Amino acid sequence: MFPEKVYYEPAALSYPLGKTLTEKYRKVPWVPIQNHNKIDELRTQPNSAFPALKRLLIVGVRKTHRYVPNAKISDFLVPYTSSGCSAMCLYCYLICHYNKCSYLRLFVNREEMLEKLKRTSMRAQADLTFEIGSNSDLVLENTITHNLEWTIERFAEQEKGFLTFPTKFNMVQPLLNLRHRGRVIFRMSMNPPEIIQKVELGTSPLERRIDALNQMAGAGYRTGLLIAPVILTESWKRQYLELLDILEATLSMQVKRELGIEVIFMTYSYLHRAINAEAFPNAPGLFDRERMTGRGRGKYCYRPQIRAEAEEFLRFEIEKRFGSSSIRYMV
Repeated sequence: MFPEKVYYEPAALSYPLGKTLTEKYRKVPWVPIQNHNKIDELRTQPNSAFPALKRLLIVGVRKTHRYVPNAKISDFLVPYTSSGCSAMCLYCYLICHYNKCSYLRLFVNREEMLEKLKRTSMRAQADLTFEIGSNSDLVLENTITHNLEWTIERFAEQEKGFLTFPTKFNMVQPLLNLRHRGRVIFRMSMNPPEIIQKVELGTSPLERRIDALNQMAGAGYRTGLLIAPVILTESWKRQYLELLDILEATLSMQVKRELGIEVIFMTYSYLHRAINAEAFPNAPGLFDRERMTGRGRGKYCYRPQIRAEAEEFLRFEIEKRFGSSSIRYMV
């Protein structure tokens, strides 16, 4: 990613990473801001400006470090070195938090964040797993900051705890030769090729994601796989059967040996509908009045009967190919 403009908190430039980013992007305009969470110049842009906002970079200091308990794939969700993303998935859950301002924000106080991770891990009685990629895609971020490489090597120096993160990107080459010591769980998000192409805009194609997952397993990382989000289009059965057939044929034996699959159905919202209608008028509509119902304030999910049918279908087809214990959870 090469941003068209960088918005920055002046305090960020006193950190080593802030200085590095200043030099790296010295040829683009830098605009000082008071707070990375409140840039009025960007918040007041129309929904149609969403793709242009994604070409910006925000540099700041992370002030919130509260860990959120998580009962699915980790013990805690951890706010880490970035939030937002430069990709433009039409369902992105970050829209619900940031509206159109879900652009990539980089936080330069990584030493502070890593120290809390290590301290929390060492004080625990048993190994804890920390999800550090719930607010951003760290493989994408790593192409800018090298924070993921920096984090893995330093966290793995200790004898306790695990890090995990999901991604939709294939740029894993810098991670392959790191001394991770088995303390990192790399998870790749998959979807049918047609959904990746038309809905997960700006992300890596399926074949490259599979190759990256196989490479990481070959480098000794623990790995996992997400089928997420499941989108029930008119042809959803055909598309997800195609995906599962591709995975069965191309995942390495190292990946399959301890395969854990997370299956997550799409939640949509009125914010997505509003932004997508103006920013991507030719994109496929993800809201389906026949298949969806309200879920909380301004959100939509699949109707119980529709969802139950899809769950049964996917569970049967996944377990047929990968075994009865291959699904970690389905939500």
